[in-house]
Amino acid sequence: MTTRTRTAYASLAALIIAVAALGVTPTRAADGTAGQCFAPLKGDSKMVTLPAKKGPYRIAFANGFIGNAWRVQMLQTLKAYAAQPAVAAQIKELRIVSVGTDVSAQIAAMDNFISAGFDAILIDSNSPTAFKPVMRRAKAAGVVVVSFDNVLARTPSETNLVQVNQDQYEMGQMMGDWLNQTMKDKKHVLEVRGVPGTSVDQDRHEGFRAALKADPGIQVTEVVGNWDDGTGQKAVADALAVNGNFDGIYTQGGSVGVTHALLDSHKPLIPIDGEGENGFRKLIVANPGLMGESVGQSPALSAVALKVALAALQGQTLPEEIRVPAQIANYKNMQAGTNYFPELSDTFFAAHDFPVCDIKLSAAEINGQPGK
Repeated sequence: MTTRTRTAYASLAALIIAVAALGVTPTRAADGTAGQCFAPLKGDSKMVTLPAKKGPYRIAFANGFIGNAWRVQMLQTLKAYAAQPAVAAQIKELRIVSVGTDVSAQIAAMDNFISAGFDAILIDSNSPTAFKPVMRRAKAAGVVVVSFDNVLARTPSETNLVQVNQDQYEMGQMMGDWLNQTMKDKKHVLEVRGVPGTSVDQDRHEGFRAALKADPGIQVTEVVGNWDDGTGQKAVADALAVNGNFDGIYTQGGSVGVTHALLDSHKPLIPIDGEGENGFRKLIVANPGLMGESVGQSPALSAVALKVALAALQGQTLPEEIRVPAQIANYKNMQAGTNYFPELSDTFFAAHDFPVCDIKLSAAEINGQPGK
């Protein structure tokens, strides 16, 4: 067990103790969810109480990358949640700007929101480290910042920042453990990485590699899939053509394209660990013998971030680092209408809400919103 692995388990144990002290017992439900909404990322996570403001509030979202189905559904989910009557009553304005992968443009968008007097800014950041100056300006203006998915590197002075995420390192480690336990042979694994430079890609990669160290003889070939079906499919097809057979595949996203690359190669079926795309789960069901696990980074993180922003503006005490549960399904427990949806598109993310956070959205509510 590595030092970081021991630290992760120690943090988890501390979290369980802290939550138990509140009289709440974390459970792992049949669908793989665990914990409670607004649970601290670590047992020693600091708590923050910001000055309460009178609503309704002006909320902005400085989004970055918008190049895949997850990001589209993430925006749709944010809008669907904001449109629910109880939430809409708390919001005077919700303004969304997507800037692509340009870090400078994302910083400029935040500055514009600060100058325009918004009460809170949500951000899915293009860089974990480039936002310190604009965070100082947000704090001086009394603006709450909620970072989610690709989160920011925190400094002690950023008391106006609340982070919301699923534990990316833990997710990568969880998937590596499952793959290691499921593979028949343990010689050669293909790892399909996400968008380079993002915190999600790096954390999942490190967690996955830590898990594989349980069998140090495993060789790993890395390719970049950018969390995109087309990119991932080509990268895996090329890797299969060059390397021959693999014993297992791990992909952070673009799981439908990655799986099609394996099926189209007519090579033996091997365990695949992938994201929460509905199409990936449908492929697992449709291909007996394909042992797949799907761990969902839910697009509904945007809705949780909005819920956190509203709570912070109302003066509620919150952890500075909030951990929301991962949602898991594998070839042994796929249930139509529950953790995959035969009637919905391949690009829909099956882990589409967070009941533990009282965020309950139907596919129709989400798909009825524009994705821009």
